[in-house]
Amino acid sequence: MTEQLEMTKSQLAAADVAALARARNPIIWITSKEEARVERYLIEAGNSAGYSALTWDIAQGVVDMQGELLRGVGGQDPGETLSYISAQSNGRTMWIMRDLPVWFTGPAGAPILRQLRNLARSLPSMPRDRAQVIIILTPSSDIPPELSNHAVMIDWPLPDRAEIADILDAAVESLPDELQKTAAPNGQRATAIDAAIGLSGEEAQACFARSLVQLRRIDPAMVANEKKRIIAASGILEWVDQLAGGLDGVGGLDVVKDWLGTRAVAFTPKARAYGLPAPRGLLFVGPAGTGKTLTAKATATAWQCPLLRWNFGAMKSKFVGDSEQNIRRAQKVIESIGKCVVWIDEIEKDLQGATSGSADGGVSADALGSFLSWMQERQGEAFVIATSNDVSALPPELLRKGRFDEVFFIDMPNLPERKAILDAALRTHNRGRVSIDHDKLAEASDGFSGAEIAALVPDALYRAFGDGEREIITDDLLKAAATVVPMSKSNQQKIEKLREWGKVNARAASTGIAAQASPMKRTLDI
Repeated sequence: MTEQLEMTKSQLAAADVAALARARNPIIWITSKEEARVERYLIEAGNSAGYSALTWDIAQGVVDMQGELLRGVGGQDPGETLSYISAQSNGRTMWIMRDLPVWFTGPAGAPILRQLRNLARSLPSMPRDRAQVIIILTPSSDIPPELSNHAVMIDWPLPDRAEIADILDAAVESLPDELQKTAAPNGQRATAIDAAIGLSGEEAQACFARSLVQLRRIDPAMVANEKKRIIAASGILEWVDQLAGGLDGVGGLDVVKDWLGTRAVAFTPKARAYGLPAPRGLLFVGPAGTGKTLTAKATATAWQCPLLRWNFGAMKSKFVGDSEQNIRRAQKVIESIGKCVVWIDEIEKDLQGATSGSADGGVSADALGSFLSWMQERQGEAFVIATSNDVSALPPELLRKGRFDEVFFIDMPNLPERKAILDAALRTHNRGRVSIDHDKLAEASDGFSGAEIAALVPDALYRAFGDGEREIITDDLLKAAATVVPMSKSNQQKIEKLREWGKVNARAASTGIAAQASPMKRTLDI
């Protein structure tokens, strides 16, 4: 079994429950869909606080920890059970109630809510040897307003690395001795644990068991596919395919690539043991088509982790409160996934209205506040990459240190980068060995964005295919370049403004461009 040097997240939550029970808090509302796993911790918490535990549900009634049905102790009707708790005359008891919230709705729910409110007033004054605490265990976090002042809510965490490791070890130990050594070798074991972060205990156990049954070993890819299913089921994030080839598929941007390369080690077990903080995220600013989105996709490939697209502008609702709730749901899913790259494309559009006095009843401003708080305070391993084409629309609060690790300005590619981008585009279309005059193409594409250079290759392929299905040559690419009006000319004024902003407020993404820029004067603490 895994040696635990510190308390797991679930153990910390259980310690909170024990402290609340000792303090005679009458109602503790616990949000989780994992009844069995959470109940094991609750029973331990009750024991440490001097309480014996009983469970109640709508099907069985009251059951003790040996699974014995207690007749005459309340019943399947919640009103009878709450009345019994109110009249309890002996023994300190923790009541773990599973199905109670379904009785809170409609007129029929009023008596149950009233009983709970009365208990909330009377239970703290009971003698200590007859102390009672009610645990409401439910997947829902919607506490009725009638109970909001009486119930303490705990959002029970999903299994962390230590718990997942114990689940994996238990699955392997169930195998015959001769299979245990090959079922989860060291490298695969660590990868499988990383892949399972974000799954519930039951989901992780089922994934490990299925992998062992089908393959006789732990397969991290099978576990990762389960994560993908969770994302699809959430309906609030999009699982995006990674960029084949990783950062090698991105031409230029050597400063960004070096930064990402040095931070990749932060997710390793050695880095965790060393105390190296996980990187938080980057903001890419620059003209459209310069490789911002491409780099986000390539980062996920290079770091071997999921890529999630978060369009939280689509989560906005005309109803005040709904937008923040939708964003919180997305944040919870992201935190549960563990190591991942979260991509927010053209973030200024998602935040449109938050700084421009939008007449939406404060919905945009509230959404911005929720997002900024999460960016500042989050503790997980999610790495956020946001892109922006228009810094004038960005709220100053977003640029403050602590939200992003770094802000990079990605300009039009310089001459060496244009060659690298052309090479990457040729490889993408399986033309990596074609003889092309890169110098001529780099000169002809001066002022082109990376996207405009990459688009030359398919254009040249069409020309070559129409001319007898031959291989492309330099002239095909030059003719394609001659038809392009680069954005640097068609949108020159806006790009110049971006460049001026980037020289003062951001790091240059490329060495060549950094050498051309004036010394940086960081003004991010606005």
